[in-house]
Amino acid sequence: MNQRKNKLYAWAYLFLLPQLIAFGVFTLYPIIMSYVYALYDWSGFGPLQKFVGLANFHSILQDKAFWNAFGNNLFYIFWITVLALPLTLAAAMLVNLTFLKGRVVYRTLLFLPVVTTTAIVGLVLKFIFGNEHALFNEILMAIGLIREPVGWLAGPGTAMGVLIGSGVWKIFGTIMIYWLAGLQSLPEEIYEAAKIDGAGFWGSVRYLTLPLLVPIGTVILLLTVMNGIHVFDLASTLTGGGPFFATDMMDLYIYRYAFESGGFPQLGHASAAGIIFGLTIFGISLILGGAKQLAGRRTKRTN
Repeated sequence: MNQRKNKLYAWAYLFLLPQLIAFGVFTLYPIIMSYVYALYDWSGFGPLQKFVGLANFHSILQDKAFWNAFGNNLFYIFWITVLALPLTLAAAMLVNLTFLKGRVVYRTLLFLPVVTTTAIVGLVLKFIFGNEHALFNEILMAIGLIREPVGWLAGPGTAMGVLIGSGVWKIFGTIMIYWLAGLQSLPEEIYEAAKIDGAGFWGSVRYLTLPLLVPIGTVILLLTVMNGIHVFDLASTLTGGGPFFATDMMDLYIYRYAFESGGFPQLGHASAAGIIFGLTIFGISLILGGAKQLAGRRTKRTN
């Protein structure tokens, strides 16, 4: 019996081996080497020779462009989270109504942006918002909301607004599906008992639905924040970090130093920037993870 179990385990490890090798080569090794590169002044060509210690980190902390990209990324994460969570929850509650006709069609339409390549989305939206004669301006002038064309991607505030709105639209379907899964996991008996006690729709939402969704809501919050970290494909195709670095993000900052720094790349500088931002996000994840555990404990106590 033990010999048979050992054979099954051996086959299981054998099937897992390609995945473990791929994880080690394409994930674990790059992470380890990024910490090594951050200690060197290295262009990516030739051996690692010029050890500079923490000089790259010191240089980055004094770089205004780094703090600009850092602040923009946190600003983007904050607003994409603040906007996406309530809007997707409202949409999930709407398409979860049993009496709503065509709700499957609505779910599909809301989910369509998710399956579209982000870079393609950025290029299409650039065509819609990109200049004074773009489609969005033509529509607004046709219905009389504006008299003159607006340079949506030419101003720092409007460009960031377009980027945030585009990001919310792109992940809308994913977050909505998470909320929908949470809503469909709630027991119907509780709502039937509340209805017998005279609770209306809004009362059930306020005192039953929202409190019961808190545990899964913290998970959705964490996933939304993680999704907002990497905005390279959307920002590079839609705004390119402009105008005047107003929509510059950490992904773009790291990419410039790693591949577009002019002359030779500065992989040590780029690696150090990635480590600083990664540790910041790790700290945010720990805080959100702690909030998730606290919410779960409170829910168990309530039950």
